[in-house]
Amino acid sequence: MLLAELAIYHSRPIAPTRRLALGVSQLPCEPAPGVGGVLLGAVAARFGSELDPDLIPELVALTHDLEADRRIPQPRLRYRFQKDLVGLTRSVHRLFRDDETGELRAAFSVDRGRPGQMALGAVYAAGQLPIDVRGDVLAAVRRGLSWPNGIGQGLFAYLSGATAGLVHADAVADPVGWALSTLGIESSGRLPARAVVQRGFRQSLIDAHPDHGAKRDVAAQRIAEIAEARRILLAS
Repeated sequence: MLLAELAIYHSRPIAPTRRLALGVSQLPCEPAPGVGGVLLGAVAARFGSELDPDLIPELVALTHDLEADRRIPQPRLRYRFQKDLVGLTRSVHRLFRDDETGELRAAFSVDRGRPGQMALGAVYAAGQLPIDVRGDVLAAVRRGLSWPNGIGQGLFAYLSGATAGLVHADAVADPVGWALSTLGIESSGRLPARAVVQRGFRQSLIDAHPDHGAKRDVAAQRIAEIAEARRILLAS
């Protein structure tokens, strides 16, 4: 299932001019950074790793300028950001939910543009988000730029703020709803009291233990999910 999509328009690699624009994208970011922020951070990680390391500080500085709503002089990284899409090539990056495993999967356009265009596009897309989520999403983009490893579940956990290894798509898209469901707490439109969370946590741990009939090979993952659900609810 498609969760988020980023459309970047850019000049072709062989073109004499360097231009960049954004198309219509789907970037849900509430609660921040949301699946939209995870996608933007993943794009930054995927293409930032191919950039000259000397360019990363300029990208990071741009994220801070956008977060502070400062005027952005052009060009940046030698690319001019514009609104006009005429004559530009389209690259699309997507974030999916695997319907069988519940894990996040990313798909990147890698053969039409340059890494600098894709990384800049992710930064500018984050900078155009509403101010109440922009800071958290730009922080996810910065985390992506600093990511030293490959694209996978570890990255998605790092970008979303989830416990390492625990990146169920529902936990990113709707953390509170996922946490309530995980602990067996009925949603009432308000956050439950701490005592209710702790009670649900303890009962869920009992139910997840192999001594009470749970499958031993999935107990560790289930217990990790229960602990993460409690963390989300008590931190909200």
